[in-house]
Order: sequence, then structure tokens, then C-alpha cells
Amino acid sequence: MAQKSKEEKAAAKTAVGAYSAESITVLEGLEAVRRRPGMYIGTTGSDGLHHLIWEVFDNSRDEAMGGFADDIEVVLLPENSIRVADNGRGIPVDVHKQTKVSALETVMTTLHAGGKFGGDGYKVSGGLHGVGVSVVNALSVYVQAEVHRDGGVYMQEYARGKKKASVKKIGASKLHGTVITFSADPEIFNKIEYDFDKIVAHLREQAYLVKGLRISVIDARGGSLKSPEAGKDLYIRSLLSDCPSMTFYFEGGLKSLVSYYNRYQKPIHKNIFYVEKEEDKVDVEISLQYVDDVAARMVAFANNIYNSEGGTHVTGFKTALTRSLNAYARKNNLAKESDENFTGEDVLEGLTAVVSVKMREIQFEGQTKGKLGSVEARGAVETVFSEAFSYFLEENPDDARAIIGKSLLAMKARKAAKAAKDSVLRKGALEGFGLPGKLADCQSKEAEESELFIVEGDSAGGSGKQGRDRRTQAILPLRGKILNVERARLDKMLASQEIRYLILALGTAIGDVFDLSKLRYHKIIIATDADVDGAHIRTLLLTLFYRHFRPVIEGGYLYIAQPPLYKIKRGKEILYAYSDDDKMKLLGKDAEISEEPPEAGEEKDPEAGEDVSAKGKKQKISIQRYKGLGEMNPEELWETTMDPARRQLKLVTIEDAQDADRVFDILMGEDVLSRKSFIQSNAKLANLDI
Repeated sequence: MAQKSKEEKAAAKTAVGAYSAESITVLEGLEAVRRRPGMYIGTTGSDGLHHLIWEVFDNSRDEAMGGFADDIEVVLLPENSIRVADNGRGIPVDVHKQTKVSALETVMTTLHAGGKFGGDGYKVSGGLHGVGVSVVNALSVYVQAEVHRDGGVYMQEYARGKKKASVKKIGASKLHGTVITFSADPEIFNKIEYDFDKIVAHLREQAYLVKGLRISVIDARGGSLKSPEAGKDLYIRSLLSDCPSMTFYFEGGLKSLVSYYNRYQKPIHKNIFYVEKEEDKVDVEISLQYVDDVAARMVAFANNIYNSEGGTHVTGFKTALTRSLNAYARKNNLAKESDENFTGEDVLEGLTAVVSVKMREIQFEGQTKGKLGSVEARGAVETVFSEAFSYFLEENPDDARAIIGKSLLAMKARKAAKAAKDSVLRKGALEGFGLPGKLADCQSKEAEESELFIVEGDSAGGSGKQGRDRRTQAILPLRGKILNVERARLDKMLASQEIRYLILALGTAIGDVFDLSKLRYHKIIIATDADVDGAHIRTLLLTLFYRHFRPVIEGGYLYIAQPPLYKIKRGKEILYAYSDDDKMKLLGKDAEISEEPPEAGEEKDPEAGEDVSAKGKKQKISIQRYKGLGEMNPEELWETTMDPARRQLKLVTIEDAQDADRVFDILMGEDVLSRKSFIQSNAKLANLDI
């Protein structure tokens, strides 16, 4: 190791000396939250903005989970303020022994302060970090807390996490509860725009999870509003009769939620299974029903927090489900002696299930709470579910036979699919290292820089192959409309030549051997024609990716190309318009519209004519309306759709997986009436090309 010079030693000594107690920054109060908001709410985008509502709502919901409240109202106010009211006990307002100020002020302005760390404040709560409402306070330009309790109504106001004055009593009240009103800070959030549908979906789910809780959601952003007289009422819904609103109240709990999830499905058995029981200080609630489908829909919650990655409670449920169905099938001779036992994959096919646990001491894996880590949850779920489900099967033999029949069918399909999958992979490996002949592959073997264009038909494929950048861009033309995989098992899918080509091109395989790390392209671009058939093909491909290659979407690898609708020639200048608005902007206000005939090979457009240039000379305008990618020559396709410097791509994302699942069920399933109703309800949102 080389010796340091005298200058280097002196500089190091100076640096050490400069690092003293004065170098340590201490952020007072909630300043740490404002400095690093992403650590507390995940993002300062739309999800983080809505997370502020969830944090305030969760405090009210925890009151309801403890049996202290049964009515919560969430109101979107004018100027993007939010008001959340509940009829719980009301946040205490007496002086806190440790902080020497009101308990209300302590909760609102101090991190890790709340009634969820010990004592008898809460038996079960969603958030155990005590950062919820104080974080909302820190990230809001204004917050008002109004508390009704002990015969009075108390109020305190805050600005960016700091109190504006001490807690004061502003009147008498016979009510009890808390009202929090806040306005998100534009210094933190670039865009403050709340999605009413997103709020409704989240709070509807919460209403299912807490039986007997009434939740009202009101959108009052469009009108003026006067607050109720102090102490008279907690809620303002009586003042908002003309505003869009939704109210949720469910006595059935998770049983009602399963029924809601299956509203577009065909159940294979009549009775919905449901159990709620406490085991080893863990409250377990589970409901399930099988439907005539190949997909499984399993949703898990811990203390009412959605666990997108499952956890110990899901593991316990799957184990008990598989064991119970195998035991019942053998005991009642519903499975042949030669048949192997059901696997977890077999018993999940067509299952809609919701698993919820509530426990006092809870542990999650990771900061997002997406996966439950509490070990005791697994044993509690296994015990409660095994006993109750075995009893359900014995008491409902018709339902039991239908469920066993569904699992037997899934087992046979699994074996057939494995044989078909092995055949495809084996055959592919012997023919050109697994790549289909129709694929014009790129030269690069680096997935990070490689792109795959999935195009419609040989005509577009030919133009794409000639116009592409051969080093990084691959072209896979598909003939016609691929199979609708919404209700197709893997063996049927693999019988489709076009789907086999796509699987082999991607390189990830499919099913239980799917491996995202083997994806050959990090940009997969669906490029279909701008007509009804093109839209249908695009929907079929999206269904395939959502159902069988979902990690590709979640990884941010799937895109939709946006080819131009119009080619505009103005004199010697050639312009491309990607929408009707683009076309009008490019034509400009000075265009003289006439009914000039289009040039040969171009589609006539009524807005073609002459343009008066700045010099007063008239330039001939002709407009070509593209109907398909195959109409473009290779140079046009490169310029408009394939050139990374000029093209327009839309990234495919899954913002709400459950809602996406529902839409695919409706659009691609067999329930014609639901599809018709969906189309009628959303027709006004469609951008039709007629």
C-alpha cells in the first residue's frame, strides 16, 4: 500500500478535526418528514398524496376496530382540502405527563407518539409506528383538529407541522369523536389532485373488513361549503345533498367481500364459506368460494392492511386448504387410489379467497407492509381454517363434490399442460435455439438495450424488418387475433402457434418455470393498427401478458406504440400528427380548407387544402389518414414509430391490480350482460375512430 504524502496526511487530519458535534444536524419536530417525505409516505406523487388520506382514515378505522366508533365520513372539500370525521372517543386533550402539553398536540406534532404502543389504548391497530397523523401534519400547509369529548369541543390549528396556537375549548358538545381537516402542501406535492374513484375503492374495501362500520365518501370539490356550527354535528353530509357520494355498510364482512369479487363470475357451489374465530390471541377471518375460472384470486390483510406479497397467514391458509381437500377426497372416495394428491396449484384454480388476521403485536417484512412476517399467524390460520373448512365440507356435500371436481379437473389440466409445455420447450430447443422462424431478431444479446416489436400481420412485419435498427430492434409479426387466454388453460394456450412463437421469443418460459431474469428484451412494444381490429388484438395481447407474464408488466418492460394517424404534406414539408388535435395544430389557423382531391395512394381528408404562408404564398396541403402500419414504407415506420429519438411509447402499468383483474374479467370473460353494461357505462370515455 502506497504511503500518504505529508499534504494528504494534513488534509485528512483537518477533515477529522472538522467533523465534530457541530457537524451533526438535528432536525427539530417534524422537519425530518419534510426533508425526506418519501421515507414516510413512499412517494410525493399521486400514491403518496392519497396516502395522507389513508393515514388519517386509519386512525378513525382503528377506533372502529376497537369497538369505539361505527361511522366515518370522508369529504373532498373545495380547494383540495380533505375532512375526515368519526364518532370515536376523541383524541385526549388533557396534558401529557412527558411532553407537558396537550395529548392532542403531542399526537399531532410528534413522531412515534400515539395510543398504539402499549396500555389499553388499542387492542388492534393498522399502524404501529405512531407516525400517521403527525406525518400528515408535517406535509400539509394547514391542518385543523377538532375533538368532541367530555362535554366540550376542542380545536387546534397547525401549519406545516407546527402549532399556530395552543389547544382551546371553543364550545359545549354532547358528541364524541374527532374531525381532522388538512390541505396538502404544494411545496411537497407537485400536483394536488385526488382521484374520487380510487378513494371510493379503498374505503369500500375497508368497510368490508370492519363489519358494521358505516363509511361515507363525499366529493364536495365542485361547490361552496359552510362548516357546521361548532359542537352541533360531526358530519356535514346533510349540507351536501347535491354532491357525488357513496356510503358503505356491510354486516357480512369478508363473506360480503367475496360475493363482491365474484359478481362477474359463475360460482360452482352455492354456499360461501366463512369463519371468524380467535386462536392464540390472533383473530382469524376467512371467506372463500370457487368459480368457473382458471385463475385464482386471493387477497390477504393483516390488521386491515393489504398484504400484496402475502405472508405467514397466506402460507398457513394454503397448507390447510390443500390438506383438507386431499383428506376429504380420500375419505369419501372422490379420488381414485391411483390418483396422486392435489398440489397447491390444483386447489387454487378458480378460488376466490380473502384471509384476514388481526393481532396486537404484528411484524411485517419490509417498510411497505406488503408481507406479514408474524410466525404465530400461520399456526392460528391453519388451526382455525382446517377445523372450520372440514366441517363445511361435511355439512355441504354438494358443495364439497363441486370443489373436489374442480380440483380434479385442474390436476388433469396441470398434467396435460406440463406435457405440452415440455414438448414446446424441448422442440424449441432443437430448432434454432428455441427462436421461432418468423422472428427477425436483433444482433445485440444484451437485454437492457434490446427491443421486441410485436406487430400485426406480415405487411407491417415486412416494413418493420426493413426500417428497424437491426442492432437493437427485433420484429415478431403475429397473424390475426391470438387466442383469448382469459379462460384458457396452459395446454390449450400452447396449442396456439402464435402464442408459442411469442413465448419462445421472450425467453422466459411460462407457468411454474417462468423466469423473468431470462427475458431477452427489456422493451416489449405492442404495435397494432389504429382501428377496431388493432385495438382487439392489443387487448388480447394485454390479457396474455397480465395473466401469464405479469412480472414483465410490473418490471416496466411492456409498452404500447403510438403510430401517427395522419401524414401531412405542406409544400415540401412532411409532418406527422398523432391525434386529431395534433392535426389541427399543425394545420394552423391560417389554413384555407377546400375539397382538394388527395394524391394517389392517400386517403382523402376534408381538411386538406391550401395554407397561406408568412410570405403570402399558398402551399398545397394533402393529408393521408393511416389505417395500418402496413401502409407505411420502412422509412416512415422508422421515423414515426421505431426511432427512439422521435417515437411515442406508452408504458403499461398496473396501478390497481384488483381493478385490472375485474376489467379483464368483464371484457374477456363469458358474462355478456356485464360486458354490455360496462361498455354502456364507459362509452362516453372511449375515443372512437369511425
